[in-house]
Amino acid sequence: MANHHSRGHGFSNMPSHIDHPGHHNHSPARDHGRAFVIAIALNAGFVVVEFGYGFAANSTALMADAGHNLSDVLGLALAWGAAILSHKAPSERYTYGLRSTSILAALANAVLLLVACGAIAWEAFQRFSQPPLVAGLTVASVATAGLLINGLSAWLFLKGSKEDLNIRGAFLHMATDAAVSAGVLVSGVAILFTHWYWLDPVISLMVVTVIMFNTWGLLRDSVQLALSAVPPHIDIVAIEAFLRNQPGVTDVHDLHIWGLSTTESALTVHLVMPDGYPGDAFMDNIRNNLESHYAIHHSTLEIEQGTISHYCPVSTGSESIDLR
Repeated sequence: MANHHSRGHGFSNMPSHIDHPGHHNHSPARDHGRAFVIAIALNAGFVVVEFGYGFAANSTALMADAGHNLSDVLGLALAWGAAILSHKAPSERYTYGLRSTSILAALANAVLLLVACGAIAWEAFQRFSQPPLVAGLTVASVATAGLLINGLSAWLFLKGSKEDLNIRGAFLHMATDAAVSAGVLVSGVAILFTHWYWLDPVISLMVVTVIMFNTWGLLRDSVQLALSAVPPHIDIVAIEAFLRNQPGVTDVHDLHIWGLSTTESALTVHLVMPDGYPGDAFMDNIRNNLESHYAIHHSTLEIEQGTISHYCPVSTGSESIDLR
């Protein structure tokens, strides 16, 4: 039996046979530090302004939006912290580094959004029985500023949101805030001309619906990654077929794929090859194909000759699960 680890970590006390020419290190995700600084500064300042004007204008929608913006500032701080920690080098205790903090941050951001939804909905329902007078012009003016700030903040994270779940969490915070501000703007203008003050809690509940709809995907994906599920963009069936079709491979078992972070994936697998270890070049070719064609950034391949039976200890449960 031969064991080939596809990538070295550079630990001084680890055997040198895992380091091979052409192997590459874990590359950090794109740095969004500047975007985080700008977005956090803009939104933190706006929270103070918006809450003050919301209190003065007696607007639930405006104060609720300020509370939601505050949760977004905390969410952005979490996402930024995770992005920084994910760049930390591996250690003897954290052999994959702290990449998985980005998964925890994405999950925390989803929970923060849902908590904010609950707070907004509760306050809105409280106001239905006796809608207060609302200063429509003030509400509309502040909401316009919020729409511009949140729209700019969302734009800063737009590109990264397509490839990083952690950045997607930050983007959703800002995008939903822009939607909230747009809704508050509409309610402010409508109240200004109609004096229908009940529109304020109605718009608040509509905003809650939008936020919850956009948050569900983030919550689902982050929970799946936290449970070491196969990332949604990876086709495990195609990967298994690719491995089975390699020259000399007669069987494949113990195939596991999970997310190292919100941008990187790992794989371990046992390949049954009766002729024995095929050489480093063969293994490197498999690894390179797994990375370039199947988005597997870290692969560990174990070779067996099939002379004895093996089983996967974690695959002996009573029934399989599929949480989609």
